[in-house]
Amino acid sequence: MVRRPTVYDVAERAGVSIATVSFTFRQPHRVKRSTKENVLAAAKELGYVPSGNARGLARGRTGALGIYSFDYYSLGPGQDPDSAAGSDGAKAPAFDDSNPDLRSFPVYVDEVQRGVALECRRRGYTLIVSGGNQAGSETAFADIAGQVDGLAVFPRSVSDDVLESISRMIPVVEFSERSHTDTLSGVTCDNAGGMRLLTEHLISTHGFKDLQFVGPSRIFPDSLARYEGFQTQLRSSGFAELHDPLVAEEGAPGWPEKLMENLLAQESLPEVLVCAQDEIALGLMGELSAHGISVPDQIAVTGFDGIAAGLVSSPQLTTIKQPMELMGRTAVGILLDRFEHPETAAQSLELPVQLVVRQSCGCLPL
Repeated sequence: MVRRPTVYDVAERAGVSIATVSFTFRQPHRVKRSTKENVLAAAKELGYVPSGNARGLARGRTGALGIYSFDYYSLGPGQDPDSAAGSDGAKAPAFDDSNPDLRSFPVYVDEVQRGVALECRRRGYTLIVSGGNQAGSETAFADIAGQVDGLAVFPRSVSDDVLESISRMIPVVEFSERSHTDTLSGVTCDNAGGMRLLTEHLISTHGFKDLQFVGPSRIFPDSLARYEGFQTQLRSSGFAELHDPLVAEEGAPGWPEKLMENLLAQESLPEVLVCAQDEIALGLMGELSAHGISVPDQIAVTGFDGIAAGLVSSPQLTTIKQPMELMGRTAVGILLDRFEHPETAAQSLELPVQLVVRQSCGCLPL
């Protein structure tokens, strides 16, 4: 093997300073176009690849941020789902990777992660992605924590005590959570306000009087806030809650079919199913169609999150859209602010949401 080219080699070949080479890769907006093209051409000729570790050592840091989430695909056949107990004792459903239901794929995670990746790139940071098949795995979480300057975490992917312990060593921000300690930051959206807005739309615009909430089996802070928003708007509009919430064992094999069985077991169908997540709404819409029940003619369905799949469903899904990319970018800003100023208190930010009206509630023609 030949010697790996360095930043000094590129600077000499391009006839620029090593600082200019560094800016070209880390902050290209600060470099003139002609200079940038010259540096990139020299790097290509030499086969130069910038070293994140080397940059980090020079700055007294790793030069990397991390993101950690629960790994659904690691719970396929042959894995032990009993190892997936979270800090609340609830078990995550086994994800069948031999026949995956793409409605259960964690696309919310992907879209937030994309925001983190884009902001890391803009700020010249490397992003390290990790996850585990056991919520609360100290080994996997501590491993990534030791490689980064700050860490973004999805809810219930690690136990609270481990999370707080790590947050006292490096900046940590948790998605879909408010800050609840002096060290752990949180980024979430207006879950309760968004669900109130959606429920008010269903009542005032469509005149629905029979609404049923459908939520996930695992009670996350965001889904709980959405249910509270739903209840608040019902009371504000003068309605009593007519049904107990339906529970979706999302992620478990056959969960849409089981949810549909529970729905059909009721004396009558509600006028509208108000789902806590888009994935649940899309799963239900597929089952309703399979049973010959038309959405929205016979029953309306709404979601929450604003994932891309809602645009390609038939009918298209009415939902509350979270600013998922912005959540990821915001988390990076919080981590770097706390890294640069460790004396500052943990931050808790709540981002606004948007009502997106489409066909599944009956607003737009099919």
